[in-house]
Amino acid sequence: MNKIDLFKPTNQNLILFLIIGISLFSLGIIDFILSSQFQVNLTGFLPKFLSFFTPLLFGTLGLHFIRIENSGIKILDRLNKNINTNNFNAALSISIIILLIFCVPPLLNWFILDANFSGDTKEACTGSGACWVYIKVWFNRFMYGMYPNPEQWRINLTFIIVLLLLVAGLFFPIKLKKYLTFYYIILLPIISFLLIFYLISGGSFGLEWVETGAWGGLSLTFIVSYFCLIFCFPIGMLFALGRRSELPVLKWTSIIFIEFWRGVPLITVLFMSAVMFPMFLPDGTYVDKLIRVIIAITLFEAAYTAEVIRGGLQALPRGQYDAAKSLGMGYWKMHIFVILPQALKLVIPGIANTFLALVKDTPLIFVVGLLELAGMLGLAKTNPQWLGFSMEGYVFAGIIFWIICYSMSKYSQKLELKFKTDR
Repeated sequence: MNKIDLFKPTNQNLILFLIIGISLFSLGIIDFILSSQFQVNLTGFLPKFLSFFTPLLFGTLGLHFIRIENSGIKILDRLNKNINTNNFNAALSISIIILLIFCVPPLLNWFILDANFSGDTKEACTGSGACWVYIKVWFNRFMYGMYPNPEQWRINLTFIIVLLLLVAGLFFPIKLKKYLTFYYIILLPIISFLLIFYLISGGSFGLEWVETGAWGGLSLTFIVSYFCLIFCFPIGMLFALGRRSELPVLKWTSIIFIEFWRGVPLITVLFMSAVMFPMFLPDGTYVDKLIRVIIAITLFEAAYTAEVIRGGLQALPRGQYDAAKSLGMGYWKMHIFVILPQALKLVIPGIANTFLALVKDTPLIFVVGLLELAGMLGLAKTNPQWLGFSMEGYVFAGIIFWIICYSMSKYSQKLELKFKTDR
């Protein structure tokens, strides 16, 4: 075999190329592990600069030799298709593997191996790893805030009922499918509000009254996110239609609304809703702080939702409007049955992005005295008995927010595939 054939792997010498490739790849990984974990440098005889890049070079060469098209080996073909399509992707894949080898062992030690899981006091945290005892002790506060412990079952029951009601819409019989929009936009928000008012707030049916100032933790994050999500979408849809309206008053009203809320920072909006808004109310009139915050965030996010939906409306060809009008459809019937289903399908990623931003913006409500998950973390880290353990709290919150956002992202991808049609 000549030199040119050596650098053009083929099926004719599959076994030979696999042996060379796997050997070089393994040599690169072993060299990095020995040098990073055991301070043993196999290439110490080379200049320091070359020795540093030797694992990357060996690994890239190894992946080059196993880059064989249609080898007949499923694992190898899948590997070449996903991470080994060319030398650049091979070098990038090796760099990621080296980075993981460098980062994973210390993180694993901190998270699990050297961490403390048992105990009820700060003194139980004796290792060099994470002190998950801190999360264990403060778990109820992180979940429910200052809500009374004996009454926390009310929050759990409310969330279970709302979740069942959300899922129930998926099992509607075909004859009732046409009422789904009414169910999710009007009926479900009303039922959810009543559940929160009577169950979580209490004050009736023999339940103890719990003021909203005692609400907090992850449950408050869910409450704010849930109501803002279900309200900002229809409001944003209406303003998107209004901005594209041919009626000047309606059009400019929508433009002013959208640009006003997009031009103001959310923290300013929250401050105005919590501090300034009560000053404009008549004497004796009181609106709960939580309601004011939900309204403020809803209007803020509705402006961004409106612009996302408007992008979908503008992407539709004019022929769709003409076709609907030729069938004798009026404005609302045309948009409900023809225009909006197509427009919303086009902007599912943008809508999901707006919803994700809304969920991650909820920690800002701590500036108005509402302690959701991030606010409770800030309260916990100032506790004299648990000073110095804020890292565990923020890691815990980060994992929760990642799970929430990742789940929403995967669901949006599922919707994209479900409604995907060739245009």
